[in-house]
Amino acid sequence: MTIVRPVPLTELRDELRSRGLRWTPQRRLILEVLAEASGHVTGADIVERCRERDPETTPSTVYRTLDVLEELGYVHHSHGVDGREEFHVLPETRHAHLQCSTCGGSWEIAPDEVTDLVEGMDRSRGFRVDVGHLTISGLCATCAGGGPPGAAVGRP
Repeated sequence: MTIVRPVPLTELRDELRSRGLRWTPQRRLILEVLAEASGHVTGADIVERCRERDPETTPSTVYRTLDVLEELGYVHHSHGVDGREEFHVLPETRHAHLQCSTCGGSWEIAPDEVTDLVEGMDRSRGFRVDVGHLTISGLCATCAGGGPPGAAVGRP
């Protein structure tokens, strides 16, 4: 199911212009496509969805616009265990992910669920974990033979 969010096009247009960037039909199209996205979406998916509406859309325009939109906080990127860059539209908070290496299921986990790990890395190694880029690979409860999908995180 697609969730359509109101896109603050006027605010984003003004912010882009204040940075010396043009407000183009391509950028507007990218924002419209993002507004229709649900959950995580890859850059390739965004390019494909834009090209369905405007075949002249170039990947470089999409990725440059995504970089700017991330600076503005409209999208946040993370990487799946397969290395793919994924974008989350209008993220309320930065979150980590669990990904099942057997079925490919993926679940968001709140930062407080990885607090011990994150604080432990900081204490023992002086390493500050970027929770938004943290993906933990393993087996979900179903694939491990112990329950319904997502049972380890309390939701499907």
